Amino acid sequence: MRNNAGLLLVMLAQMFASFMNAAIKVLNQIEPPVPALELVTISMAITFICCEIYMFVAKIPYPFLGPKEVRLLLACRGVTGFFAVFGIYYALQYLPLGDVTVLTFVGPIFTGIAGRLFLRETYSKREAFASLCSLFGVVLIARPPFLFDRASDPDLEGSAVDASAGDRLRATLVLVIGVLIYTFAMIAIRAIGTRAHAMHSMAYFSLWCAIVSMIGLFISGEPIVYPTPWQWDVLLLLIGMLSFTAQMCLTMGLQRETAARGTIGVYVQVIFADVLEVLFFKTMPSFLSFLGTGIIMTCAIYIVLTKQKQEQEPRVALESGESTLEDGLLTHRNSLSGE
Repeated sequence: MRNNAGLLLVMLAQMFASFMNAAIKVLNQIEPPVPALELVTISMAITFICCEIYMFVAKIPYPFLGPKEVRLLLACRGVTGFFAVFGIYYALQYLPLGDVTVLTFVGPIFTGIAGRLFLRETYSKREAFASLCSLFGVVLIARPPFLFDRASDPDLEGSAVDASAGDRLRATLVLVIGVLIYTFAMIAIRAIGTRAHAMHSMAYFSLWCAIVSMIGLFISGEPIVYPTPWQWDVLLLLIGMLSFTAQMCLTMGLQRETAARGTIGVYVQVIFADVLEVLFFKTMPSFLSFLGTGIIMTCAIYIVLTKQKQEQEPRVALESGESTLEDGLLTHRNSLSGE
């Protein structure tokens, strides 16, 4: 269990993220609709406040700026993380949920490769194989229209299928760019390791998301919407709390796990999404959805059961002049070996 604590935390984060997405789906049905940038600004501001309160109560040092030696990495994690959050919020306005899911889950493949290139982490053939199989499972569940004929699929009901071709293309590009940039956020978390508390990473992430979103609102000239239904306030507060919990579990998980193995756990979000669709939106998954769910579960269990024990010393000797990224990984591994 201890060897897989990081992976299990990542999976737990996906459960909270699925509940958050369900709340967003309900929120989007309330009139008047709120622009994606405004929604990101408010929800991330709530998350930032929660982080600061936690750090003050727990007396965590440097609650605002974080440890001096990793502030640049923390800022990198925050800025790059914004693009993924905005990409998802924006794409959901114009693309079916299936398309968004498939495009989002391309991320773990790039994260594993980037972890190998920048952090010199191991990326075994079985991890690569499990990632590709899990991605195939996601495709079976999401069944994007560009691969499957879903004209009469009831799962598309309520999705943004009436968007223009230009809107769909723009949303796809925004989401893909966001997913690719978010790879560097994952790498930054791994590079920071245990040199900063998980709340420092969370605070930087939420603060930069809120700042960049506000700047985007002013630049785009989008009007600020003030919804009046009380349900909107309740759902927005719930989204902020769920976002805080999900990001905390994800950060703690990635601090304890390699980038490749940790992000494989992200695939289980599709399973939680299927369960929530049945419970709250009365949508029964098809046979292909059940098949895809089985593939994802099999891959996750396979990775957990075949984990090799981490070596006590890094496999690659690091020279004193090498990058901060490698220093962060070395610090993280040494802290684990001393536990």
